[in-house]
Amino acid sequence: MKNSSNTVIGRIPVLECLRAQKRKALQLFILDSARDLDDVRAAARNVPIERATRQDLDKLSGGGTHQGVVLRTGPLPIFELGDWLKRPLAKDAFIVILDCVEDPHNFGAIVRSAAACGAAAVIFPKDRTAPISATTMKSAAGAIEHIDMVQVTNIARAATQLKEHDFWIAALMPESRQVLWDANLRDRIALVVGNEGKGIRPLVEKQCDLTLRIPLSGPITSLNASVSTAIALAECVRQRVAHPSPPSP
Repeated sequence: MKNSSNTVIGRIPVLECLRAQKRKALQLFILDSARDLDDVRAAARNVPIERATRQDLDKLSGGGTHQGVVLRTGPLPIFELGDWLKRPLAKDAFIVILDCVEDPHNFGAIVRSAAACGAAAVIFPKDRTAPISATTMKSAAGAIEHIDMVQVTNIARAATQLKEHDFWIAALMPESRQVLWDANLRDRIALVVGNEGKGIRPLVEKQCDLTLRIPLSGPITSLNASVSTAIALAECVRQRVAHPSPPSP
């Protein structure tokens, strides 16, 4: 397992980081005039708390929207794919693969949707992707603390590795003939989301078992990457609720 050091900013991301206890909280900085952060203080058991000026917090957060609270933490656990695949996985587990999603707001919003829908992991490449930063974590609204993050060197190779563990690889592509609603998404599924401008790379597309589109009837012919992902994840959940798997013997 790799690690990524982070500074967490904003009330909800800080609160979720403290509650999840996924990584060590080192020091909490709270605006000296703040009066609505009792839940954050309560969650910060045994964490040193320091009162700070707005200028101090602006500096600590790198100019981000900190809402009067900044948390310094230990490293965020980042899995390697081989290690992650050794963990127990449900037979209907679903995950998200980000193929060079570069906008940190999109990255964070996708992580948030994945965690909210019960996805097992988010897989992302080492290069040509948004970094896991304070902005990413703020956009994820604390969700990054509740889902496995898996970093890989090569997305196409990762797709092959996932197939060996019974995952079907499904690419979200607006030009696909197959509609999302018509696909069976109840088995192990990895949803591939492409770059905001260039989409899914050809080498990655070759590793996909199917391509899916979200049917649109309005004058706008495309959706934001994070919105498309949220719709596809919701469909994964809907199918599992409508057709629940039988209990294991």
